[in-house]
Amino acid sequence: MSIINPSIKLITILLIALEISFTQNIITNLVLICCSILYLIFHKAITKGTLLVFTLAIIPSIGIVFSQNMYGNSFMGTILVTRLYAYIALGMTITKTTTIKELCMSFEQNLHMPTKFVYGFMGGFNLISYIKQDILDIKQAAYFRNMSLHFWSPSLYFKAIVSAIHYSELLAEGMESHGFSENSQRTHYQKMEIKRSDYVFSLALLIAVQIFLFYF
Repeated sequence: MSIINPSIKLITILLIALEISFTQNIITNLVLICCSILYLIFHKAITKGTLLVFTLAIIPSIGIVFSQNMYGNSFMGTILVTRLYAYIALGMTITKTTTIKELCMSFEQNLHMPTKFVYGFMGGFNLISYIKQDILDIKQAAYFRNMSLHFWSPSLYFKAIVSAIHYSELLAEGMESHGFSENSQRTHYQKMEIKRSDYVFSLALLIAVQIFLFYF
């Protein structure tokens, strides 16, 4: 389970990302990148997927540098590249250290989002693996009929949509059969609490960002 409340973490990161979008401070971007990487290392969340995302970000970074050198200035290019990596690093601190289940439960219990939206989103997300398997089965069945379905094939998308609709109906029926009701009061096996330390962490992080923005 995440040490910091998922909702507080997400809101804090969104506020920081919004603020650096309107500022031009290379040092702050670099500090955010380094702190995010250290946070990921602390949670042992550095995986091949994480490294792949950082590596692929080199492609748009090169495009930014070339375009700014030709039509702008190198300083703005450096700001945009460091800002891009800051966005990626901040996003990783959420996606790699918080599960969808924890985030949805926090949305329901702490932000009081409608249960119909929260559990529908959670159920839909859990069905992604089944839809992926259905797409592979559709491709294999087409191959046995001497047909090749590629990602640009309209028939593949049509069959995938039909499969997704079928799963959505099963999900709705399953939620209803288990007594799900949007307006009924629910109990929770796992409590998602917002502690005082969560507020302290969020406030300290936001203050630290302000210090770097205005004094460096």
